[in-house]
Amino acid sequence: MIYAFILIVGFAAGIISGIVGTGSSIMLLPVLAYAFGPKQAVPIMAIAAIMANLSRIIAWWREVDWRAVAAYAIPGVPAAALGARTLLALPSGVVDVTIGVFLIAMIPLRRWMAAHNFTLPLWSLAIIGAVAGYLTGIVASTGPITVPIFMSYGLVKGALLGTEAAGSLAIYISKAITFQRFDALPLDIILKGLIAGSSLFAGAFIAKRFVVKLDPDAFRLLMDGLMLVAGLSMFWSAIQS
Repeated sequence: MIYAFILIVGFAAGIISGIVGTGSSIMLLPVLAYAFGPKQAVPIMAIAAIMANLSRIIAWWREVDWRAVAAYAIPGVPAAALGARTLLALPSGVVDVTIGVFLIAMIPLRRWMAAHNFTLPLWSLAIIGAVAGYLTGIVASTGPITVPIFMSYGLVKGALLGTEAAGSLAIYISKAITFQRFDALPLDIILKGLIAGSSLFAGAFIAKRFVVKLDPDAFRLLMDGLMLVAGLSMFWSAIQS
């Protein structure tokens, strides 16, 4: 039954993340943490996120800005490996609290960024990639902040979704390799990640038809709600452990 529930949540998360560019980890990570524990949930989510980002790249291949991807991913890849190594050294309760604080903190930070209407040069994506890569190594996803950053660079709709996914894919692959090197990615974790990721993959393709119709205000409210619920659920998990 738990796998059925993971697939249902993953399918819904795949549709939502396929529309807004993020949200799959926010929705699915608490479910994985409940089912398998927080230390297993993050590497499982890393595998699932690879599949989710791959699906968005395939869906929007012709619109990906590869210069932006390179600027973001080149410093982000080693930073993600360092962040993943940091995660493996932390106690489970600290992982839960860290994830919860990060998700909830993204609500006012994202609103502040949107209010100031940033216009980012290409070189700034390298600095952001290094910071986001390290944080992604620890907290599973920085999509709530990287999506508005890529929007501030000037990307919208399909170009935004495909480019953010391509940059994130490189970072998640680095993270998964790091988990593998430190024996945190055994075969059963990979299989669980593939199961969860398959539902994200399917949901992303269904989402493509809704991208053009998405209302910006609905997007902001949806992201705030997802981050708040997921962050509070991680705090609850920390209290229970």
